[in-house]
Amino acid sequence: MCGIAGFAGPELPGNKEQCESILHSMGRAIQHRGPDAGGVWFDGELGLGLSHHRLSIIDLSELGAQPMVSTTGRYVISFNGEIYNFQKLKTELEAAGVRFRGHSDTEVMLAAFEAWGVERALSRFSGMFAFALADRDQRKLYLARDRMGEKPLYYGWQGRTLLFGSELKAVTCHPSWQGEINRSALPLLVRHNLIPAPHTIYSGIFKLPPSSFITIDLARIESGWLPEPSRYWCLEDQCSESQGWTVETAANHLEELLTDVIGEQMVSDVPLGAFLSGGVDSSTVVALMQKQAKTPVKTFSIGFNEEGFNEAEHAAAVARHLGTDHTELYVTEQDALKVIPLLGKIYDEPFADSSQIPTFLVSEMTRKKVTVALSGDGGDELFCGYTRYPGMLRAWQRRGSAGSRLKSLAGLLPAGLAAKGIRTLVPSQKGRSADAIQLRLARARAVASAQNLSEFYRQSVSLWPDPSMMLVEPGEGNYGLTGQLPEDVPDDNLKTLMWRDLNWYLPDDILTKVDRAAMACSLETRIPMLDHRVVSFAMGLPAGLNMQDNTGKQVLRSVLYRHVPQNLIERPKQGFAVPVAAWLRGALREWAEDLLDPVRLKEQGYWKTSMVRQVWREHLSEREDYSFELWGILMFQAWLKEQRECIGTGEVDEYAR
Repeated sequence: MCGIAGFAGPELPGNKEQCESILHSMGRAIQHRGPDAGGVWFDGELGLGLSHHRLSIIDLSELGAQPMVSTTGRYVISFNGEIYNFQKLKTELEAAGVRFRGHSDTEVMLAAFEAWGVERALSRFSGMFAFALADRDQRKLYLARDRMGEKPLYYGWQGRTLLFGSELKAVTCHPSWQGEINRSALPLLVRHNLIPAPHTIYSGIFKLPPSSFITIDLARIESGWLPEPSRYWCLEDQCSESQGWTVETAANHLEELLTDVIGEQMVSDVPLGAFLSGGVDSSTVVALMQKQAKTPVKTFSIGFNEEGFNEAEHAAAVARHLGTDHTELYVTEQDALKVIPLLGKIYDEPFADSSQIPTFLVSEMTRKKVTVALSGDGGDELFCGYTRYPGMLRAWQRRGSAGSRLKSLAGLLPAGLAAKGIRTLVPSQKGRSADAIQLRLARARAVASAQNLSEFYRQSVSLWPDPSMMLVEPGEGNYGLTGQLPEDVPDDNLKTLMWRDLNWYLPDDILTKVDRAAMACSLETRIPMLDHRVVSFAMGLPAGLNMQDNTGKQVLRSVLYRHVPQNLIERPKQGFAVPVAAWLRGALREWAEDLLDPVRLKEQGYWKTSMVRQVWREHLSEREDYSFELWGILMFQAWLKEQRECIGTGEVDEYAR
């Protein structure tokens, strides 16, 4: 795994030596992604520079160093990721007469571009990647990202300079950096506790969407202009269902497919292990790893002492059955307190999935023993694993019926109705504050007014139904929850929910969380479930095949139970949650109180101070649990404090040292 960065533009910030110095500075800012080596490449005639910091995984020699130039000199690449099928591609290219100097996947990529062109080569790669590729003959720059969005890539104009990099902290080191906060991104943060692609917290800077690339003509580059991303692979195309599958036949095919994919992803010239939660997804990955391994697979899990949050004991039971070399860590409030100050630095922009804390801690622990870890992420989205799916579909189907008394009244009660009147009409709301009742009514109104399932999904997963409740300037940008599945996809509401999660929640939440937390510790993560062959197979199955009696993952469970006894797995789904509600009332209270200080909030001018303070008081009183809603606000406040102190300094933070 690596970190990439660079710049292009009609005006260079100095001579070659000065430009290379800037590239080194951009690279050092993301040195945690690649602490083993670093290099830069600059072409003054093209007006383009590339920076690279390397975490050596395949071909540890200098022959794997980047930025790498192709044998003809036409292409130059700075590449972050792994191409798992590079050996097969290498064999094919060698048969066509190509000769290789080393045995890195980067060299194979360059040869593929030479032989097949950029877009066709992209369609042949199986892997996770983000790269910047210079075509010196055509005077073009390509920026590309893998199909499912495992690896990040930011890009955009600042002044007359086009900047790009694996993380925002790399582009903030360029002297052209302006760093204006993008207020239209804040409503998205309020709604979802993250900022979805293509938006970022900064004006003019974007996230390249998954399965996309952009082509920039360096001969005609114009300040402020960017081409629309092109897609080289479409998730929608994978949704056409194949008939005739049973759970058993689908499980047979899936096990064969996953075995091959995991075998490819176990190739490494450095120590390798796996995250193990004891759930269906990670247990399946570890079971199929151990099936192919010659020695016990190193596995890692994390637990909590708080009741209802601990899965470590289940992971330990699975590890014992499979015979892995298992390590576990129990997280305390004090562990969380140590991580909190790092979160703004790690994520570069406000990101508020509170499981980011244990994800960082398990990555930190894992990196002490291995350099690469396989993960079970993606199973919920691909095989109907989320427990919210059945409930969401039932709510959608009965949206026109009576439903609960509160929801039925939501569309009838005026927005300004006093809390006393609401409590009289809806006795179940006795004891709740006026603000709490109004929030519940607003949520019910938003969900009930949805015109289609996609809008219903958006409102159902929104923390705040109307960001204007919290923000001074609530204008909201468009993002990946717009649009519908193509008309030729079977009418399957369950698949629509899965498609939404795969397009939005997976890349913008789950994969962002894992990538930043792991790379902050210089740990490479690999996710077998997200190999595009597995994705295509899973999305081609009738969704109902996986969901039986409100329990999902039937096909994946069938694979797992061939290797692990069912009684070690079957239990209510917990997810990777942390007891943040209790922590905010305990060890984190002082930290949160400082960030939510009313004077600070008013001076900043982003939040409606009285509403934020009311929500905070409600949470502290234990009348309501607003931990999820508050976490997004707190992460913005922590990030804002951090960026005002450190942004643009080029400072390198050794997170895990």
